[in-house]
Amino acid sequence: MTLCLICARKGSKRLPNKNLRTINGISLLGIAINHAKSCSEIEEIIVSTDCHEISAEAKKFGAKVPFLRPAELGQDTTPEWSVWQHTLNFYKNLMPNKLIVLPTTAPLRKKEDIQSAIHIFDSNVCDGVITVTDSHRSPSFNIVKENNNKYLELAIKNSNKVYRSQDDQKYYDITTVCYVMNSAFVLKKNHMFDGNLKLNYVPKERSVDIDTELDLDWAIFLYNHNKIIN
Repeated sequence: MTLCLICARKGSKRLPNKNLRTINGISLLGIAINHAKSCSEIEEIIVSTDCHEISAEAKKFGAKVPFLRPAELGQDTTPEWSVWQHTLNFYKNLMPNKLIVLPTTAPLRKKEDIQSAIHIFDSNVCDGVITVTDSHRSPSFNIVKENNNKYLELAIKNSNKVYRSQDDQKYYDITTVCYVMNSAFVLKKNHMFDGNLKLNYVPKERSVDIDTELDLDWAIFLYNHNKIIN
């Protein structure tokens, strides 16, 4: 079985009620569920939430809510990896061979972005596939940190001086567009980078990650100009 998990807890301090905020009249949760429903490769869609209102919204769009997430998995400090493990433990008698995670915060993804991640996972020996886009900054060129003496230095020091971004090593930003993970790996390990991962590339305009009001405004702007929500 190929299981799609959408995590949607109640609390969100930087953007209150985030999962139920809307673009073109559809909640971010509803958009994510519609994306999952558009992929024939996905056999079951569930939402992990600690909120009855979010549960009702999920069911309205056709997702299953087989449980309400325990309170200890709904905190600001809760690693989402623990929520993935909790879900898989619920399915231990019918363990999916792969887990597809579609966060609500990437409403501009396209069906092809999900399908390509699944294809990469199925075509390679790996523990998971994460979706990335071009990095806006380079840690060895124009990302800095403050050192112990309170002076700035490059985040990553390179023995070869880099003066142009195009001469630097290629870096990527991780997006929340799609994750495809080996279920056994998720249950066995404590972090995705404990395993061997492959990348699934998406362009910047589909990689928006909504965490603040400004992010939502930007997503609405892109939607209104490109009409790319499935």
